[in-house]
Amino acid sequence: MAKYGLAWKEHRRFTLSTLRNFGLGKKSMEERISEESLYLIQEFKKNQDSLYDPHFVLDNAVSNIICFIVFGRRYDYDETVFRNILNLVHEHMKNATGFWAQLYNAFGFVQYLPLPHKKIFRNVKIVFGFLGEVLEEHKRTRVPGQPRDYIDCYLEEMDKDQDGRNSSFDAENLFTCMVDLFVAGTETTSSTLEWSLLYMMMNPDIQEKCREEIDKIRGDREHLNYEDRLEMPYTQAVLQEVQRFASVVPLGVVHAPIKDMQLNGYTIPKGTFVITDLSSLHYDESQWKYPHEFNPENFLDKDGELKKVDSFLPFSAGPRVCLGENLARMEIFLFFTTMLTHFEFHLPNPHSPPDLTPVFGISHAPKRFKMKLVPRT
Repeated sequence: MAKYGLAWKEHRRFTLSTLRNFGLGKKSMEERISEESLYLIQEFKKNQDSLYDPHFVLDNAVSNIICFIVFGRRYDYDETVFRNILNLVHEHMKNATGFWAQLYNAFGFVQYLPLPHKKIFRNVKIVFGFLGEVLEEHKRTRVPGQPRDYIDCYLEEMDKDQDGRNSSFDAENLFTCMVDLFVAGTETTSSTLEWSLLYMMMNPDIQEKCREEIDKIRGDREHLNYEDRLEMPYTQAVLQEVQRFASVVPLGVVHAPIKDMQLNGYTIPKGTFVITDLSSLHYDESQWKYPHEFNPENFLDKDGELKKVDSFLPFSAGPRVCLGENLARMEIFLFFTTMLTHFEFHLPNPHSPPDLTPVFGISHAPKRFKMKLVPRT
């Protein structure tokens, strides 16, 4: 929703450049994700003899990747303060589009009433307080000219502005970028991985075909590399089908035209908020062979090779396409293949499958579920 102009362009360019400097698209980032995936597997092994809810550890594992880039550190899976912060983020993603938030937006006087909308603001205050402490610690400990992470790089840009150049890099925009990267870099990818485990349990034949392809390409190596995906059309098709069928961000993010526009006979005035229904593309019966069922054949041609489908837009499109797309794709592939390398995932009770109705909010997260972990020899 930021106004399209010099400030937005500067921040987009700076953030993409900084992400690349800290490993995005490079072997170092791949190694970081693979290392985190082993922490995840160790946690799974601790719980292999019981029915296990993977939500917390998947959430933490994924968040650790963006935390390393932005904050310069990772958080252990038993750190209760960080776990509480992640819980509040998920709660906010659900509550921000709920009834009480809509009521507050529609009727300003509601803000003075002791209604549930106040919990939204309490949660935001706690999360912002946590991020504020991270930022203050960086200001105290950083060494100019030796940036450790995204925050340090941004503070360096702010130092340049002291020379008198008119820059959009300021404390307010830094905090906004921190929030955006932290929330967006956690919620959607972890939800996608949770959906992938659900669909694998619901479709054991598909799970086994993925595992066969993983074993074939991996050989006797400990884990796959990201470039191995190019020889794995079936696994790639499965992961894309997870993104299509789950439609984790069904409405994308709000856009607005920068001038009056004509579209299909309608006038859209400059600055009008436009919400794009990305999920309508993902279930369009004219575009998909199996629009209303989970089936990786939607992404495979007659020869079993991966095909590009123009109606597949999980990361949106255009100048504001998700800048973390490449990072998310790498995380989803490496975490997913590592999990299937080490475990089989089964329903606790095949005769009582889980409810696949999503938890509606800014994103589509699955309802909490438990699974049976069977270690592979």
